[in-house]
Amino acid sequence: MATNASPDPKDGMWAFIAYYLRFCRNQRGLSGEAVGRVLNASKATVSRIENGIDRLDGPRAALLDKTWETGGVFALLVWYASIGHDPQWLAQYKTFEQRARIIRIFEPLVISGLLQTEEYARALLTGGGVPDPEPDVAERIERQGILDHAFVMVLLSETTLRWPVGSPRVMREQLAHVLEVAERPNVVLHVIPQNFETGAYPGLDGGLKLVTGDDFGEVAYTESIGGGRLVSSPTEVAEYAILFARISAKALPEHRSKDLIKKAMEAFSDNDVAQEQSQWNPVGE
Repeated sequence: MATNASPDPKDGMWAFIAYYLRFCRNQRGLSGEAVGRVLNASKATVSRIENGIDRLDGPRAALLDKTWETGGVFALLVWYASIGHDPQWLAQYKTFEQRARIIRIFEPLVISGLLQTEEYARALLTGGGVPDPEPDVAERIERQGILDHAFVMVLLSETTLRWPVGSPRVMREQLAHVLEVAERPNVVLHVIPQNFETGAYPGLDGGLKLVTGDDFGEVAYTESIGGGRLVSSPTEVAEYAILFARISAKALPEHRSKDLIKKAMEAFSDNDVAQEQSQWNPVGE
């Protein structure tokens, strides 16, 4: 097994689980391979769990409890970690994102970060009260390199196309960028129309991301104000996959989605852009 330092158990419940698994393994004098046999997993998977890269799920926690006769401690730890807030969830999600083969995204309110222009991201962060948005803007744009190696499916609600962020020019350029990205062979984009035919549909509660990778299976990340939640339990992830499928059933076909984006882009008219420019370049200056 690798001798990397264990995660700091004070960083959160998931870090404590990683720390405690290694402690229990070493206490019993077991190798990573031996623990892998208990978990029906590889030695590499055990190493990733102990290093905080992957997370122990409920079924595997139950196997540890049964084999080591812990009285259900690991299952309880995973349960508490799953329902509580963890400040490391977003960072953990990003590690999965970088290793992803398939990413599925649903955004009900704003353009997905993987599709954002610098100016749109800057205006969004500034409007959200971030005092210095530049580091976050740079990090967000850098993350878009994922589009070079993963298959990405994006569902955007029509609201994301019409909610004004920054200025008419920023919105026109942002929507043009969305259309450009949608032409990539590894990107599929659909829009969910905002009408009574669509009505109230699953997903109005918040955004959702599903990430699939060859070495970690599938995880889900749900967004909310002030944070989010990373889900790695296969049973729970399957529920979110069903939710995503139900949301996608409300979406328009690709060609109609692109037509709607073009229509939304045209709504931020040239007159609005000209008015914006005149405000920044008054006559005589």
